[in-house]
Amino acid sequence: MKALVIEKTDQAARLVVRDVSNPVPLPGEALVKVKLAGICRTDQELVKGYLDFSGIPGHEFVGEVVEVNSKEDPDRELIGQRVVGEINCGCGKCQWCHAGLQRHCPHRTVLGIAGKDGAFAEFLTLPLDNLHVVADEIDDKTAVFTEPAAAALEIFEQVKISPHSKVLVIGDGKLGLLISRVLQLHGCEVDCIGGGEHKIALLQQWGINAVHHSHPIATRYQFAVEASGTPEGFNTAIKSLHPRGTLILKSTYAGKLQTNAAPWVINEIQIVGSRCGPFAPALNLLRQNMLDVDSLITAIFPFKDALSTFEAASASESLKVLLDFSKID
Repeated sequence: MKALVIEKTDQAARLVVRDVSNPVPLPGEALVKVKLAGICRTDQELVKGYLDFSGIPGHEFVGEVVEVNSKEDPDRELIGQRVVGEINCGCGKCQWCHAGLQRHCPHRTVLGIAGKDGAFAEFLTLPLDNLHVVADEIDDKTAVFTEPAAAALEIFEQVKISPHSKVLVIGDGKLGLLISRVLQLHGCEVDCIGGGEHKIALLQQWGINAVHHSHPIATRYQFAVEASGTPEGFNTAIKSLHPRGTLILKSTYAGKLQTNAAPWVINEIQIVGSRCGPFAPALNLLRQNMLDVDSLITAIFPFKDALSTFEAASASESLKVLLDFSKID
């Protein structure tokens, strides 16, 4: 099969297109033919050497189940179904897996991120328990947003945010925009800090107050969501909170974060790390077309232009760029 591969060299990582063997599903796994896959910031950071990953990246996808390594009839009914997939694959035996928190399993692999080849290929494998069938009302390009939409919704699983709460979102990338949108749907008063003219216009179109990052913050918030992945964004978030406010971190930091921790203690700031999220409610929002994800798609590239796709995704005004695996050659 054709795949986009991160190869490690003595000097750096590089992204190349390779012919590789099809993956073979283990017992309890499915083989999925990828239809569309989305490029996210994590993928871009992996190419730069983040997490020292080598292999096939990609974790936002929609595909069709073509093989199931199971003799159970209910499992085999998945063949031919369109699916999306949760990315953390746990051991199934530890306390975290028994609690349904495979994302914290010490033996986990993570699709396209850690120990498991990902979605930038014609085929991938995932445990059957990770798969979610996509409703007919959801088209392929919308389904690709399930994983980031779930990540946005995870905030409500971790932090009690009442409707009408004032929330600041820092970062107007794909995830920051989705977070702003789900907070708005929850009834929150949302301000989003960004810099891209197109992104600010989109926020205003949704009725969300957009604040240019060059402007000083004129108010204080009970909640701040840091989705920029920058030290500046982190420090802005801390300064924006009133005493006993909550900072929700939705971005990982590939480099070192240097900051003054004294205000956290003095103002009794609560800091919550947040990643992944619930797929079922994300699919429900997408089925109802509540997230306007079409406005987040910058371009769809055929796989033959895969390397150019990464360049396009890195442009400052770019939002979501998709890879189409129906056009391999």
